[in-house]
Amino acid sequence: MIQCTFEDGVKVNLRHATADVIVIKDEKILLVKRSDKLVEGGKWGLTGGYMDRDETIAEAGAREVLEESGWTVKNMRLLTIRDDPNRRGDPAGRQNIDFGFVAEGVEKVGEPDWETSEVRWFPLDDLPPREQIAFDHADIIDLYKRSVSENLSLPILAEMLP
Repeated sequence: MIQCTFEDGVKVNLRHATADVIVIKDEKILLVKRSDKLVEGGKWGLTGGYMDRDETIAEAGAREVLEESGWTVKNMRLLTIRDDPNRRGDPAGRQNIDFGFVAEGVEKVGEPDWETSEVRWFPLDDLPPREQIAFDHADIIDLYKRSVSENLSLPILAEMLP
């Protein structure tokens, strides 16, 4: 949570904004193995993270892809917004509001930062087991696969899901 003090002196806890990006290239998905120093370390996950000051949520997503994988992306599209305060995710209870994007991988231009111990492209039908995927990223991937198979219009909002 972020603690803010408003003009009237009232202090409130607000939620973080994050972006997770499903990067697709040649019908494969890019996953990164999280550093052991991170929450859910040693597990595979989507590239993503917190929005910085003075950037849009799409800029945050593209930046996180580059930082965590070394890849650039194009054609970012909003897949979903996950804002359930009880969302399975951060064990520290930060209640992130997550913007899930889909983007096309363009090219590898750098190396991943310290948050990533491995970068790998997986066929969509041959992903690591769910228990080896961090947070609720397997659910986001499942939603993407469903959007493709059912030709759903994006974004898919939580209220629209069964």
